[in-house]
Amino acid sequence: MNITTDGMLHQLTFFPTLFPVNCYIYEESDELTLIDAALPGSAQAIQSVVTKLQKPLTTIVLTHAHSDHIGALEKLSEAYPNASICMSERDARLLKGDRSTLPGEPEDSVVRGGLPKQMIVRPDRLINEGDRIGSFEVVSSPGHTPGSISLWNKASRQLIVGDAFQVRGGVAVSGVLKLRFPFPALATWHGPTALQSAQRLLSLKPELLAVGHGSMVREPYEKMKKAVAQGEAKWGGAS
Repeated sequence: MNITTDGMLHQLTFFPTLFPVNCYIYEESDELTLIDAALPGSAQAIQSVVTKLQKPLTTIVLTHAHSDHIGALEKLSEAYPNASICMSERDARLLKGDRSTLPGEPEDSVVRGGLPKQMIVRPDRLINEGDRIGSFEVVSSPGHTPGSISLWNKASRQLIVGDAFQVRGGVAVSGVLKLRFPFPALATWHGPTALQSAQRLLSLKPELLAVGHGSMVREPYEKMKKAVAQGEAKWGGAS
């Protein structure tokens, strides 16, 4: 596991040279927030970082329900039973293994990617657009999954997006295939919706982009803008 720090944000990267999977720990003044839960088997490494930071882990936020973002959730919920587990109501359905399309969603959308089959843990808090979690504001970012969310720290201008963008293999909007790392695109629910979310995230003009797969990017605006333009070329712009 590699650890990279930007201010109070710590990126934990598992399998960095083969299949990088990130989760994040953010240090508030007297507590910690974990963003995503990485892969099965990563709980012990995450716990070791929490221990070194010497603050209680009070919140676990899930950007979406894919298995590489919730893998250690059950072990972590056992280790930190008082930590509140937060995710969107829409992706909480996926946490139960329910891939069905809801009324009003695109007819051509199909939930893709690995989902839990026997996940017992359920969220304590269903989060929505504009909700506050410590220093972060929830930004609804559907596309990669129907209920994907991002976290925006306006004070530090740090943006954590799950798989709404990828960096590994080249910066891209979810659903735009990068042959050097195709997995986020192959697991994307609905590309045009992902593009709309990416356009909105771009408008925040973050100073740090933190994603599920790849290194954190400082001053990411131009790279995000180019990725959005590639998405617009693929799907014809925002609808």
